Amino acid sequence: MKTMNKAVVGLLTLGVAVLCGCERHSNKEVFYLVTANAALPYWQTAAAGFNHAAAQYKVTAKVVGPDGYDAQAELDALQKAVAAKPAGILISVADASVLQSGINAAIDAGIPVITVDSDDPGSRRLFFIGTNNLEAGRLAAKPIKEKFNNANLIVFTIKGQPNTDDRLTGLKDGLADKPGIKIADVIDVKGDPRVAFDKAQELLTETGPKKIDGFVCLESASGKMVSDALKRANASDRMLVAWDVNQDTLDAIKGGTITASIAQKPYTMGYTGLKSLDEIFHAPPKQLSKDYSVDSFSPYPVFVDTGTSLVNKENVDLYISSAAEGSK
Repeated sequence: MKTMNKAVVGLLTLGVAVLCGCERHSNKEVFYLVTANAALPYWQTAAAGFNHAAAQYKVTAKVVGPDGYDAQAELDALQKAVAAKPAGILISVADASVLQSGINAAIDAGIPVITVDSDDPGSRRLFFIGTNNLEAGRLAAKPIKEKFNNANLIVFTIKGQPNTDDRLTGLKDGLADKPGIKIADVIDVKGDPRVAFDKAQELLTETGPKKIDGFVCLESASGKMVSDALKRANASDRMLVAWDVNQDTLDAIKGGTITASIAQKPYTMGYTGLKSLDEIFHAPPKQLSKDYSVDSFSPYPVFVDTGTSLVNKENVDLYISSAAEGSK
């Protein structure tokens, strides 16, 4: 009878474990977030979301990639992650021409890959989590059109990075119904925000028909630098639309040197990314390399939109409060 009781207890214990999912996760399950510009506050926020989800699931999260913008160094980090044979990889694509082969190699090795923040739809990644960058570019046009009928703009970007290229396309589309607003130049900062500062200082001396009325920064790092240039030149008549909501940007909106900024949700990207990879790891598809975008019965979306919003003086205090709460 005692033997029978022990057997029954063992079966019940196993059943409870299965039902509650207690055996599903392990810290031996390792998930990678691969980025470029890892030192930016934006990516630190994304990493916080990634690590939070890992802590909830009791799995291991590793965040890798160069501190500055360097697509080749990001590829090296990706290849090392693939060699470690992790449970899944979340990656932001700095340059599709550099990183696509590495993404495809991960899929060929049986490792699920999801892109985040910046996509490469030409790769065999499963799907993309992040901003609708075309719509975000159109949103950036809104405050410019509210202020100007005629203006010369300078755009700072990182050329060749899929998300910033889409933002520029969206910005141009959003301005198309006001032909008097012209983009005088698109400047590639190549991941170095000091380029934006130096160029803004130079351009602020232009007068007459060449006068620059506004600046648009399509990536996180340049907004603060251009804001500093405007402050030094006492150019309160110029407009600056920035990107993302790091503390420096929020402070500059509050102070008036940045007119508006496009807020993304990097924390949500990292958090949702790890949870999605975990689900795929535990319930893998029959074919990892299949193009699920053309499958009407696909278990995966093509795109998970984490949302954007326009931050200005009217609502900046809400974002400052949210940032303070999130840092606790």
